Amino acid sequence: MGSIGRYIFRTTIGAFVIVLASLTMIIWITQALRDIDLITSQGQTILVFVAMTSLAIPQLVLVIAPIALFIAVAHVLNKLASDSEIIVINSAGMSPWRLARAFLAVALVVSVLVAIVSAYLSPKCLRELRRWVSEVRADLVANIVQPGRFLVLEHGLLFHIRERQANGILLGIFVDDRRNPREESTFLAERGEIVEDERGTFLVLENGSLQRHRPDQRDPTIVNFDRYPFDLSRFSVSGPSTTLSVRERYLWELAAPAPDDPAFNREPAQFRAELHDRLLAPLYPLAFTVIAFAFLGPPRTTRQSRAMAVVSAIAAVAALRLLGFASMVFAIYMPAALAIQYVALAAVFWFGLSAVSRGTMIEPPAWIVNLVAVTTERLSRRFATS
Repeated sequence: MGSIGRYIFRTTIGAFVIVLASLTMIIWITQALRDIDLITSQGQTILVFVAMTSLAIPQLVLVIAPIALFIAVAHVLNKLASDSEIIVINSAGMSPWRLARAFLAVALVVSVLVAIVSAYLSPKCLRELRRWVSEVRADLVANIVQPGRFLVLEHGLLFHIRERQANGILLGIFVDDRRNPREESTFLAERGEIVEDERGTFLVLENGSLQRHRPDQRDPTIVNFDRYPFDLSRFSVSGPSTTLSVRERYLWELAAPAPDDPAFNREPAQFRAELHDRLLAPLYPLAFTVIAFAFLGPPRTTRQSRAMAVVSAIAAVAALRLLGFASMVFAIYMPAALAIQYVALAAVFWFGLSAVSRGTMIEPPAWIVNLVAVTTERLSRRFATS
């Protein structure tokens, strides 16, 4: 790789990192805001909130990285074209392959990154996220002992604590249990504490009353008690569920699942679709780079607009990725649909690399160009008049 190739490689890598970081941060913030209840209702700190939501970033990178690379390659090619560097390079006798080699080197680096994230890093982070969420939900002291808040542990079970003392004693306890449709129970206690032993976890209520009401009775039954253990064992599971989703499986676990795996026996089509999607994920950065260079790589004079080439490249990338998503979805019901991804990627590499090797300038049909021009002119006149 010569000096021009190294210059293009450095520029493209820098643009890719900036675009990837920007898009990931924006999408991560929108996703993280949906889990803000970790702070508002689960009693966790901002550091725990950021750490937990950040574990979903590798999964975002799988989708964002190829798109960020396409944007970076298109930006660099437009920059080279606006500075007339592509025309000078072409006039100097350099073949299109020499110019494309630097972009393909960047795409290869991104493909390796995507392969590592897809095969190991993303499932690892999702597993850690599952474990962490289970621990947060199982932390009864954090969930229940929040003075002044009405907290719902599950549908029909409501808790309220007036005050929590430094020694762990709870004051002013209210528990409304409507999980059983045949009987509603309401507990009121002056004080209580959470006790854990070999039998489980209990909220021991002291000096209170229990009000029970059945639909077939007009008046409730009220029982006063000195001590009453309310069982919380089902809410204090110490570990996450042993059943992992397909996105939480490593690549080799998807390729060779255990014969007695209940998730695989229940949804084998999900495993098959996810496996093929993981295998093809590293090819999308290369395919997007080929598309970008095929449309934007050929030299154009300043009189030749590059707008239609940019629009065509974006449309081709969007169509390729939508075909990939559609193939994965339909493959759950029709395994033959998996071939759509392979055929689409093969077509992109065949036609794209052929156009690059021949130096062919890919242009949309004339009728599309004329239609866009007429539509743009009409819109400009309408907005100008208004």
